[in-house]
This record gives sequence, C-alpha cells and structure tokens, in this order.
Amino acid sequence: MKSKTIVLNSKAGYDLVADYYHKKEKYWDSFEKGEVMPLLGDVKNMKILDVGAGTGRLALRLANFGAEVTVLDISEEMLKKIKDSRLKIVIGDAENLSFDDECFDIVIATFLIVHIKDLDRFFSEVYRVLKPGGIFLVTNINQRKPPEVKTSEGMVVVESFYHRPEAVVDELENLAFTIEKNKFIKEGEVWINQIVLAKK
Repeated sequence: MKSKTIVLNSKAGYDLVADYYHKKEKYWDSFEKGEVMPLLGDVKNMKILDVGAGTGRLALRLANFGAEVTVLDISEEMLKKIKDSRLKIVIGDAENLSFDDECFDIVIATFLIVHIKDLDRFFSEVYRVLKPGGIFLVTNINQRKPPEVKTSEGMVVVESFYHRPEAVVDELENLAFTIEKNKFIKEGEVWINQIVLAKK
C-alpha cells in the first residue's frame, strides 16, 4: 500500500528537502535560461537581498560579481548548505522582513512566491526595504501541482500556491512599482516561468 504524501509548510518542508534541493541547482537554472543575471546589470558594490535564497544558488553568483549580498530564508537547513563567508545569512520570514526601511539597492525572489498565498504583504515588505529607485526581480513558476519529494520522513510536498502572471503584475503596480520587464521563459508554447523586473 502506498504511503500518504505529507503536505508541509515552507519551513518544515524545506528543512526536510534541503539535501534534495541543493543537488538540483542545474534543474532550477533551467527555469531561468540565463535570463536573471543580465536583467540585473552591473551589481558591483550593490546591496542585494535574496529572499527565499535557499542554498544560495544566485546569491553566490551575485557575490562573485562584487555585490554585497544578504540571504534570507525561513529554512535553517537550507541556509546551512551555504559555506561562503561573503554572504550575510539571516533566518527569517519573507512577509515580515527584519531590515530597516530603504536599505537595499536590489531585492530578488526566485522560486519563492509559489509558497506565498497573499502576495500583497510580501511585496509591501520588499517595497519598504528598497531604496528609492531600487530594483525588485521576482520569478513566478508555472506550477499548479507541487512536486513530491522522497525524504527520510516519507513522500513530502511543500505547500504551494498558483499565481496568474497578470495578478503578479497587478499586485506590483498597486504598490506603485513600475514594471520594467515582464519576460516569459517557455518550453514550446507553454510558459514555465515569469520573470518580472520592477522599479520602486
């Protein structure tokens, strides 16, 4: 008899699947097709916050280009995979950022909003911590059903929420962000990821 799949929140789920996630870096990259870094431009000396940073996949690349990067994730086990001392590591909640107003030049959030039900609260927090004229890059994967992952506790899925691409843009514009880019990564005719670059 097949055991029941357990649905867990982001903290509990990613604490369990951290090893799996860390080994799948090339797979996560495939949803972006190399489009994220060029959109950010020259990041040297920029103060960047990577929210939902996971194991530091993009944060490490940003640091290699000279950025001053803070990584935040709700999962301590994910953050433990990061071994680079250049990154400032913070355990925290995306919907209640523990930073001062207007302290970052850039905020990025990749593979995160699929785990957030109400985008308004998170986007409001991003707007608050961004400097005037700051940039927010957010991705929205086309995932209607979260994947099952085999763990020591059995089959697990991390609680997920589907967001229509136009709803993401509307939420950002409602908070007075200006949409600079709205790109879609596709496989054939089907979009697999939406990448939005917004300016405060």
